[in-house]
Amino acid sequence: MASIPSQGTADRNVRVTLWILLIVYIFNFLDRQIVNILAEPIKGELGLSDTQLGLLAGPAFAVFYALLGIPIARYADKEGTNRVRLIAASLAVWSAMTAVCGLAQNFVQLLLARIGVGVGEAGCTPAAHSLITDSVPPEKRSSAIAFYGLGVPVGSLLGLIIGGVVNDLYGWRVALMMVGAPGLLLALVVLYVMRDPRHSRSEQAIAAARAVVPLSTKQALREIFSSRAFVYILIASSVVATLGYGKALWTISFFIRSHGLSTTEAGLSMAVALGLAGALGTWLGGKMADKYGRTDKRHLLTFPAYGMAIAAPILFLGYYMSDWRLAVALLIVPSILNSAYYGPAYACVQGLVEPRARAVAASIMLFGQNLIGLGLGPFLFGVLSDMLQPTYGQESVRWVLYGAAWLGLIPAFFFWRASLRLNAELKTG
Repeated sequence: MASIPSQGTADRNVRVTLWILLIVYIFNFLDRQIVNILAEPIKGELGLSDTQLGLLAGPAFAVFYALLGIPIARYADKEGTNRVRLIAASLAVWSAMTAVCGLAQNFVQLLLARIGVGVGEAGCTPAAHSLITDSVPPEKRSSAIAFYGLGVPVGSLLGLIIGGVVNDLYGWRVALMMVGAPGLLLALVVLYVMRDPRHSRSEQAIAAARAVVPLSTKQALREIFSSRAFVYILIASSVVATLGYGKALWTISFFIRSHGLSTTEAGLSMAVALGLAGALGTWLGGKMADKYGRTDKRHLLTFPAYGMAIAAPILFLGYYMSDWRLAVALLIVPSILNSAYYGPAYACVQGLVEPRARAVAASIMLFGQNLIGLGLGPFLFGVLSDMLQPTYGQESVRWVLYGAAWLGLIPAFFFWRASLRLNAELKTG
């Protein structure tokens, strides 16, 4: 008979799970985003265009990540799946492929290695969200998922710092291999320290779970898309990702090209503006949602909706400034406000569907954010920069970023529309 852990042991297991998942997600974004700070030296050595840079940072990773995400999430939702083993295997694959990126001798080889990173990372977040949702009560779900979401800004921050410094000292190849190798050791920690809560339940609970008929893919999709709030959140999050991934890559190039910063200077500056500020915004968004969403579920998304509307004009001013220090300072507040959506949005998604469809719901969100957001954002920004270069020269990226700043009003509108439906559509438990 399976033993039932005491409350103290259960709470400790949840804390261990959350901390390890956070570290895994930090590695996820460190390995994914380090190419942003290394874009200019990679371009110089391999002779790439801005369009090719955008392809490496976006579609090469995103297409395979997004396409594999849903079938892997279906596997994660099955009662017999050990989600811890799934996460460990995914971590090992993407870490190895990140290191392989450092060995690439041409565009095609680097493209294939980036595809490998996307294949590995596809198995992480849907399973992680499912684990978190099974481990914490609904009233703490936004904060717990936001805590996991800190991996986005922290991983990006470390990628900017490590990538910039190591590139200046040893080159971009060493930087990629240096961040990829430790993930293989972390995969062993995940495998031997974390526990899937599915395997610590009573026999009665296990029997009850196995008695539930699993949803087919068609049924799961029907369940998910029957929620109007989910559709609005999906649209908003996909646009946020398109703008966020595009700005993450090209804001660094903007500071290098338009303000003359080195990769180390640009990395450290963006670590503050995008990393620390993004971490604060992610944490604050989860806390605000849990606090004010208890009395009125609409307020789960109030902060992201209004925050993004306020961020747009401030972001525009940041790109307009001729003094790079003032520009960096002005990017801090928009970074906080634009990062606040992660915990509330993904917690709402987990609450808008029944447990049998949660990992699939998360994977659809990631499908939108990665295939549309990461797939189009950096690539589209690069194409637009190449189109504007004959007119604006080195300043072409600045003009692309001007437009991106104001497009942040689009997700603000859709998060607001979604908030109006939460009281009616959110499920309990």
